[in-house]
Amino acid sequence: RPEQIAEQYEMEVKSISKGRDCFLCETDLGMRALKEYRGSVERAEFLAGMLDFLKEQNIVAEQIFYTKEGEIFARDEEEQNYLLLSVFRGAECDTKSREDMVYAVRLLAGLHNATEQYPDEVPEFVKMNPNALLLLYEKHNRELRQVRNYIRGRKQKNEFEEMFMRQFAGFFEKAQAVTEQLQNMEICEELTGFCHGDYNQHNVVFSREGVAVVNFLNFSYQIRVSDLSNFVRKMMEKNNWNTSLGMELIGAYDSVRKLKPQELSYLYFYLAYPEKFWKIANHYSHSHKAWLSGRNTEKLSKVVAQEGAREHFLQTLAGKVENRI
Repeated sequence: RPEQIAEQYEMEVKSISKGRDCFLCETDLGMRALKEYRGSVERAEFLAGMLDFLKEQNIVAEQIFYTKEGEIFARDEEEQNYLLLSVFRGAECDTKSREDMVYAVRLLAGLHNATEQYPDEVPEFVKMNPNALLLLYEKHNRELRQVRNYIRGRKQKNEFEEMFMRQFAGFFEKAQAVTEQLQNMEICEELTGFCHGDYNQHNVVFSREGVAVVNFLNFSYQIRVSDLSNFVRKMMEKNNWNTSLGMELIGAYDSVRKLKPQELSYLYFYLAYPEKFWKIANHYSHSHKAWLSGRNTEKLSKVVAQEGAREHFLQTLAGKVENRI
């Protein structure tokens, strides 16, 4: 029970409610969040230290609190670990507001600049394989083939399956092209750095304390533009792959932290892979085929309808990559 976990901290709890992937606690010290944690003690302590460091660098970010016993996390009766985090009240980054989105990418660039000042050694447990993106896309390609082979073998195909088969060749060709280009890329050490790991509109909060970055549990050391690409892709999907918006977001980041030519190339590969097509196929693969929702067909139709706009944006970005090189 969250009450029993909260008792392990030096605070007076007034009320507890269910939040997104957490328990929200109204306390005498302000709002706090109890969040399940499945990592090691070392990683949690490193993260707490990093968040304190970011605060010193004037980045408004959540903080991790220790228990009464000086432990980094609390445990429930089933030995599940929980972290206690500060909470910022406010509005999330609005995906319909250019001002919000531009502010968010500038903030991300500032966050990346701040982490470059980190004085201590980078722990091995936060380092990701430099080839993680290539390995991920190769895995995605295998999964796409598996879905294609499964649907091909079905005698009675529903509307979604017929549409998927019509679209498969075109999207898979693009997926393979990006994967092959990545195989020929050499990764420089200077491309890697500390990353938020899940930078999206939900994790940027416009609060009274300032614009805060939250949910650092996927914090890692990897190719830094993965953060930027994740944010830009989500904003573009929400805005019909509006080319001027995408280029403005990339330009806003670049104005705070100059993107190297190879970083721009990686950004292009991140955004050129047909991620949404794979995501829909993967969701279908793990769903109950007999109860398939019409929502899947709607989502696939939207991806197909947006593909022309996505291609136009990618061509514009490719031109910027060539100019920078």
